[in-house]
Amino acid sequence: MVRIVDLSEEIYHRAPSNPGQPPTILGTWITHEEALARPGRVQGNEVKYLILSDHATTHIDAPRHFNPDGPSIDQYPLERCYVMGICLDLRHLPDKAEITPDHLEEAVAKAGSPVPAGGTVLLCTGFHARAHGKPSYFTENPGVTVEATRWIAAQGAVHFGIDSYRPGPGHDHINDLVHKVCGQIGITHMEGLCNLEELVGRGPFRFIGLPLKIRGGTGSPMRAIAVFDE
Repeated sequence: MVRIVDLSEEIYHRAPSNPGQPPTILGTWITHEEALARPGRVQGNEVKYLILSDHATTHIDAPRHFNPDGPSIDQYPLERCYVMGICLDLRHLPDKAEITPDHLEEAVAKAGSPVPAGGTVLLCTGFHARAHGKPSYFTENPGVTVEATRWIAAQGAVHFGIDSYRPGPGHDHINDLVHKVCGQIGITHMEGLCNLEELVGRGPFRFIGLPLKIRGGTGSPMRAIAVFDE
């Protein structure tokens, strides 16, 4: 038996999108009734259409997002999308907090499990639960510092994830530097995760998060899940 925790946001028309990026548009191209009314049709088939940024909703950044010479998302190794992970509890930190290596070390000690080498670490700040859908979701989040990003990489992680739309705290300058250092040290990150509270205190899990195969994409929406053996 396994238990699966869905870590992905729902995609819907006008779902919150990062300011300065395209809105998420979900529409109906044709309804069952319209399709069935066409000459010779014996079955109606409804079709939706979707327009969105490659950094919309729950997504992973391709190295090309922060490094012009890095691989695009269609070139990203799928082996890094099927790894072991742990979730760290950082909910005690306030909005805009700068998550430091000390915070991460304390959270790892509390979790009782190390960051898995070749795996991922998910940072539960509680920010998605309290701010998603509000303007503050794009400006007030806690996030990692450059030093914390380097610490995560030093543990052997291939990426990290956070329950907000930026990996750095609510300061554009620090967030830019976090993106930059990811390119320098060869890791990436996932943004817009949710339901991380369900992972806290449960130990290691299998993380699966597959991006779409977008040619030249700088990122991709993903269906991220955590799998526990029970």
